[in-house]
Amino acid sequence: MKKKLAIIGGSYLQLPIVKKANEMDIETHCFSWRDGAVCADVADFFYPISIIEKEEILKKCQEISIDGITTIASDTAVVTVNYVASRMGLRSNPDEYSEVTTNKYKMRQCFLDNDVPSPKFALVENLAHYQIVGFKFPLIVKPTDRSGSRGVEKVLDPVQLEEAIIRAQNESFEHKAIIEEFVTGQEISVESISNEGKHTILQITDKVTTGAPFFVELEHHQPSSLPEDIKDRVREIVLKALDALHIQYGASHSELKITEDGDIRVIEIGARMGGDFIGSDLVRLSTGYDFLKGVIEVALGEFHKPQITKHNYSGVYFLSEEKKHLKSVIENWRDYPEIVDAEITDSVLRRIECSGDRSGYLIYESSSKFNV
Repeated sequence: MKKKLAIIGGSYLQLPIVKKANEMDIETHCFSWRDGAVCADVADFFYPISIIEKEEILKKCQEISIDGITTIASDTAVVTVNYVASRMGLRSNPDEYSEVTTNKYKMRQCFLDNDVPSPKFALVENLAHYQIVGFKFPLIVKPTDRSGSRGVEKVLDPVQLEEAIIRAQNESFEHKAIIEEFVTGQEISVESISNEGKHTILQITDKVTTGAPFFVELEHHQPSSLPEDIKDRVREIVLKALDALHIQYGASHSELKITEDGDIRVIEIGARMGGDFIGSDLVRLSTGYDFLKGVIEVALGEFHKPQITKHNYSGVYFLSEEKKHLKSVIENWRDYPEIVDAEITDSVLRRIECSGDRSGYLIYESSSKFNV
């Protein structure tokens, strides 16, 4: 009899894991609003239930008698995954720590309590009452509970601060913002998989963003160009942070900054796979490890220790007004042996304020970093 896997979320973000589960001959049950749910036509069963309706999804999963539950690239869906799994005796991170891994303020507080190096921060619940005495500009303002760079802005002086807070609160589900001191330096992410509290770091990714004021990702490249001694310190800090957040099962995506002085700061950690093709494609292309398959195996209790079989370079470039020279490359991508996939998703090129403004992408695999 086929194993039954519930997948929370039905957008293009979840499409890779639905396809991978189908390929593994696993029965897929997908939960999401119908609008934008491209997985509805790919999953074996689709339920038009919002991913925040935890109780309704739990009831349906109990009826189905699922064998596992998962999501990728969605912080909001992580809460429902943990809620359902904990009540059905399935593998997931502890439900009581869901908020710590999906709320930037609670995560910062957890890092502070556990001596994990991270930026100085303050919570803003309303504009009349918040405290930033002793903070040095520039600052970063973010919604407490969103991903994909939504509502993130760099603030250079006090005059800009109120407008940035309002923008972040408007993007936040709980209408709260977090203010952080801005950390300069190289941005990276660390891709990991965990099972029974044991973590395997798969890859370190270099990130290129638009920079101030919105810091939306334009490129990702693996492996990182950081010196090996810095990478070793990064791994050490990430392992400590994963333990502090009680991440025990599944993928994690840790974002860090390395200052010019070699100081390392954890910006945030998602208890799920990194988006932007990082988890679904780049890790497999650079290491040979099928990250998607690993996440499914963790959810079903069939995990095998990862084996790194390749040492390639991989990466993704995103199309936008800032990167308009990529348009002709993407249109003719089959002329480039390094490019494994590419697509123009929108004929209009925009200047980017969030990841939803991007108009296409190209993914590469090569023996060296592919510059375009």
